[in-house]
Amino acid sequence: DAVATLKLGQARAIALLVPAQAGLEVGEYAPNAVKKTVVGVGHADKRQIDHMVRLQLPGVRIAGPDAADALAIALCHAHHAQTAGRLAAAVRRAS
Repeated sequence: DAVATLKLGQARAIALLVPAQAGLEVGEYAPNAVKKTVVGVGHADKRQIDHMVRLQLPGVRIAGPDAADALAIALCHAHHAQTAGRLAAAVRRAS
């Protein structure tokens, strides 16, 4: 519905604006990209995500499926940031 879409757009804008105003970089990842990074397949279900997060972060207490999703996004961001850092270093060395 149009009203819900407008509200979602406004919430997304604020979620992107506030960190940008603070000078923080914001990463965005499609759900399938997060799943592929954490589980290895882009169409994993919530149980698979929860399981892989627990394997990658032993000892962590996960408060539910939303918390597992948030940790999966954090793992995806860490993976992509590390890869981007390596790529930037390689480009600097090559130039």
